[in-house]
Amino acid sequence: MPAARESLLDAAFTALAERPWAGVRMVDVAMAAGVSRQTLYNEFGSKDGLARALVRREAEAYLTGVERALSGGSGAAAPNERLAAAAGWTVRAAAANPLVRAVLTGCWNERLPSPVRTAARPPRRGGGPDPLPSPVELLGQVRDRAVRLLAGDWPEDGAAELGRACETAARLALSYVVAPVAEEREESEVESLVRGALA
Repeated sequence: MPAARESLLDAAFTALAERPWAGVRMVDVAMAAGVSRQTLYNEFGSKDGLARALVRREAEAYLTGVERALSGGSGAAAPNERLAAAAGWTVRAAAANPLVRAVLTGCWNERLPSPVRTAARPPRRGGGPDPLPSPVELLGQVRDRAVRLLAGDWPEDGAAELGRACETAARLALSYVVAPVAEEREESEVESLVRGALA
């Protein structure tokens, strides 16, 4: 039931924008998605299962955006430009989505679902819960994807340098997520810093 699953996740995300996660009711999420509450429980097992799936979806959407930025429109842009674009995307995504910001920083507040499983019962589908990525793991995924997507445009003898460049760009972007500057210039500023650091 992929369509119902996405509708439920969309409804949960919308509800989270309107009220703290503690105030989000499963019956309201099901109603907003146009499915029964039983369908919601069958799909996610519990409110914790729904929260985990929602956070995982937003983290995956963020990583997809990173890959899109790193692809640089068919790879025509230089690697440092593509890393700068990925850094800019990171800052934009974290500013626009509190779940992405929380996963990147590990800073969860009372408005967001808890990143730790609290229910005694595992979700009914797919066995036990998969742990959510930690900020370190997510940063590692960004770095690894960047290395994979840029390797073909990087000098063959510079593999270690590529890894460091990708790590540097990801960490610079994360610093702007943790300690933002004036909103209208943070994206261009982080992109400029990444370009300069990798020139």
